[in-house]
Order: sequence, then structure tokens, then C-alpha cells
Amino acid sequence: MYQLEQPIYFYVLLAIPVVVLLFLGVLLWKRRTQKKFAERALLKRLSPNQSIFKSVLKVFVLCLAIACLSFGLVNPKIGTKLETVKREGVDVVFALDVSKSMVAEDIAPNRMQKSKQLVTQIINSLAGDRVGIIGYAGSAFPQVPITTDFSSAKLFLSSMDTDMVSSQGTAITEAIQLAETFYNDEDQVNRVLFIISDGEDHEGNIEDAANAAAEKGIRIFTIGVGTLEGARIPIKRNGILQYYKKDQNNEEVITRLGEETLRRVAEEANGEYIDGSNTQEVVATVKAILGGMNKKEFEAKQFTDFKDQYQWFIAGALFLLVFDMLLLERKTAWLKKLNLFNEKTA
Repeated sequence: MYQLEQPIYFYVLLAIPVVVLLFLGVLLWKRRTQKKFAERALLKRLSPNQSIFKSVLKVFVLCLAIACLSFGLVNPKIGTKLETVKREGVDVVFALDVSKSMVAEDIAPNRMQKSKQLVTQIINSLAGDRVGIIGYAGSAFPQVPITTDFSSAKLFLSSMDTDMVSSQGTAITEAIQLAETFYNDEDQVNRVLFIISDGEDHEGNIEDAANAAAEKGIRIFTIGVGTLEGARIPIKRNGILQYYKKDQNNEEVITRLGEETLRRVAEEANGEYIDGSNTQEVVATVKAILGGMNKKEFEAKQFTDFKDQYQWFIAGALFLLVFDMLLLERKTAWLKKLNLFNEKTA
């Protein structure tokens, strides 16, 4: 197992093609200038020890040094010890609404970004729990399977947007049914599903789905994102507003928070409705809910004692730079004697 401490320094590798292009440019300029000065045969006699191979070798060594320097700055770390640790927690699945209504800006910056912020902050507040993420609009899809890797979960969460699902709508029922397949530990008695949505449901039978989930031991908590007054749905391209979404009668669509729908879902599945307008209050409420549940103990393996490896790459870069400075561009005597390229003529 390895970690990259500062991956941003991989951008240093962009210096390699710049160096190569500069070298080729200088080489072409030299050729043109030398042609103006004298013929090729005369140039060979005037500078018999000139070696293009050595020039190419020097550039190659310099590029290797830059690559080593880049990796040294990134500082890769290798896990040297695998430990089995005991953790206590609850299985938590987040079902995130990614329908077009979630781009409404009645809550800053918009409903989608606010929902992702809420889930991120909740995950940051967790300790030994396992998390999974589902996205849904006209259909539901798994985004992150149940895992203890919070970093990966947040990474995949950040990439979620309203363009992920081609079929539009708000299939809360399908999201609940998909969530039932996420809980892969039969001994886990505490199974929690958080539905983060504006509450617009275009399927129906949502209470039946919530009831069925409750019978399987899943408690559903709903987090409402949006306002009762509602807002128009902006359609943007490259961040620039094009128009607002309209219905069949060519009237602008106003999307409002379906608070009653979310309350019914929570009540059917032994949960509660949470107002998502204040992030700190939501996180505090969720911590209190999960803190009052019995934690199941399970084992998880993880690498520890990560050791820095930057020193090897920095040492390699310094060696290559010194070697490049000592490497002369003229032909080497012993290589010349070998006549590898049939340079000697009778």
C-alpha cells in the first residue's frame, strides 16, 4: 500500500517535453547555421570529436533527473505494516437525489452542492462506521459500495452531478430498494439510510417501499434540501445561464421542497425528517442519532507505519545532475576505437 503526499508536484514532469522541444530546436538551429558556414565533410574534419549521440544522452539524463525530482517532491510513502484493528460502528447509506430540480438555487449555492456538503460533513463526523452512497433520479445507481474508506467515498461523492442519469425524475422508491442490497452484514442490527432530496417524487408507492425497508431493519432518515417557496430550474452551459426549464405549456417550472413526502417516508421507516438548511445542525442531529444506536464490532485491516521514500528519488536526481555535468559532448576515446557505427573509413 502506498500514499502520495503531494501529488500536485507531478506537474513538474511537464518540464520534460519542454526540455526535449528546446533541444530539438537548438539542434535544428545548429544544423542550419553550420550549413551556412561550411559543407558537411569539411565540418567533420574541423570538429572530428563532435557527437550527436552524447548530446542526446545528456538531454535524456537531464529528463531522468527531472522525473526523479518530481517523484521526490511528491513523496510517495509505502505502508510497511498491515494491522487488523477492531472498529465499532453502524452501516450508513446515503441516497443522494441527482435530478435536475437539484440545481435550483433557492438554497446557496444550489441544492446539489448543498447536499454534497451535508454528506461530506456527516462523513467527517463519523468514526468506526461503514458508509455507502447511492445516486438516483429517474433511476437509482450504486456510487460507492459499503466501505470504511471515507476518503474514497468523499472522492466519488465530489464527482456526482445532475448529468449522471439520463432518465429524469425522482425515483425514491427505487433508491430505497437498491439500498436494501447494500447491507451485506447479516449480524449488523443497526442499518441506517439517509435520503437527501428536495422531496419531489414522480413514482408513487413510496410509503410501501419505506415500510418494506423497515421490516428488514432499515431505519430511514430524510434530509430536505430546498425551500417551500421554491425556485426556477436554471439550465446552464459552461457555467453560463442559458434559460430556465419550462413545462409543456411553455411556462417556467417552479420546484418546491416536498417536505410532506419526506416526512411520510421517515415515519414509515421508524426515522425522522431533518431540515437540511443548516449544515451544523444537521451534522449534530445525525451524530446524536447514530450515537444513540448500539455499535457492532467488526474487524478491518489497514496499513500503518507509512515511511517516506522521497530521499531515494532526490538522491537519484542529484546523481543524474552531477553525471550530466561531467558528461562531455565530444566522442569518448574508447567508444571511438570500437567503431560501433562504422565511422572509420579506409
